Amino acid sequence: MSQSSNDTKLQQLEQTIIDLEVKLAFQEQTIDELNQALSDQQLVISKMQTQMKYVVGKVKNLGESNLADETEETPPPHY
Repeated sequence: MSQSSNDTKLQQLEQTIIDLEVKLAFQEQTIDELNQALSDQQLVISKMQTQMKYVVGKVKNLGESNLADETEETPPPHY
């Protein structure tokens, strides 16, 4: 092989390495962004779970309120 052929192959290999490094950098950035989005979503889910527990508790308390059931109510005097 000639020197120019070796130089060309070396340049191609160097360019391939550079391309791979660029792709790796973008992938690392994407992974970091996805990780942050996942963390943010987990915080939102945790807050929503807490709110849901609160709402479920309130609804259960409404069911256990001191109000009598319609069947237990005496009819009004004008009935």
